[in-house]
Amino acid sequence: MALLEREKGTAVTDHGGSLGRARALFPQAPEPWVDLSTGINPHSYPLFELPATALSRLPEPARVHELNAIAAAAYGVPSALNMAAAPGTQILLPRVAALVEPGRALVLGPTYAEHARAATIAGHDVSEVADVSALADADLAIIVNPNNPDGRLVERETLLELARALHAKGGLLVVDEAFMDVGPREHSVARDTGQGGLIVLKSFGKFFGLAGLRLGFAIAAEPVAQRLEAEFGPWAVAGPALEYGVKALGDHIWQNEMRERLQGETARLDALLLRFDIPVRGGTPLFRYLEIPHAAGLFDLLGEQGILVRNFAWSSAALRIGLPGGEAEWTRLERALQSSARQRVLGHRKAI
Repeated sequence: MALLEREKGTAVTDHGGSLGRARALFPQAPEPWVDLSTGINPHSYPLFELPATALSRLPEPARVHELNAIAAAAYGVPSALNMAAAPGTQILLPRVAALVEPGRALVLGPTYAEHARAATIAGHDVSEVADVSALADADLAIIVNPNNPDGRLVERETLLELARALHAKGGLLVVDEAFMDVGPREHSVARDTGQGGLIVLKSFGKFFGLAGLRLGFAIAAEPVAQRLEAEFGPWAVAGPALEYGVKALGDHIWQNEMRERLQGETARLDALLLRFDIPVRGGTPLFRYLEIPHAAGLFDLLGEQGILVRNFAWSSAALRIGLPGGEAEWTRLERALQSSARQRVLGHRKAI
């Protein structure tokens, strides 16, 4: 690959959540913005007072091990030794991709763009494929499950079969389960990583609504997980992230109640969109995926009213929309959709 192509392949693209970008696109939009462009839970885990030592002292290795043990239990993983904690899964991506000698990396897409970028940084020749069966030809195969942005799900047995095939030839399957906390958890392969040839990534911030905390995990066979932890060295996870991870991952009552709440709010969002003839094509309980001919117009109209949703360079018809965070945001979204519907009707009449 030429240097220019390599540099283009490693450029960071937009991922939603940038209010700076939103203000530049829509400078006249009313404030405050309603940011529906991410898949982050708008109802965060309750904040609590941190012990002073979380900020004043370096994190203790015993606290990291405690976090890994609690996370292992939460994710159904056999041992804390299968867990490698990190300051967010984003920083894990190129390190995980580098566990395989540079070769052919295939990403099941369209999906989260950072996986392809990270694999390129690790030296792989990266392509995107639409069929999971094509991943068997890879040295490094990457699947986001459930997928971002459309919620596509690959069943557990399919993933395990692929992992076995790749492992037999020295390859690796990476499954990003960032949204499995709100997905069909029976299809999680986190508990299967001990077989080798398989790494699962878990994001803390999305489900718990604390994305700024920066905490995530790589789950792998013990030697691989321990190698990743060794590469990070001591104190990779900050004290505040350790404290929130320990408390929130161990709080199963909050987790179960939140899953029920998100299911209800997802149904509410689906019904609201359907009222305005906007069908939902997929998603998860943290975001909905739309494919509509007037997506660009809807993105602009919502943006002009201070509501940011996620659009995509790879499809002019695709949008992703997250959950409003409270009744005021629900009201603003409803009014904006009403305005959009009126403009579409007027535009149709003019065309006639």
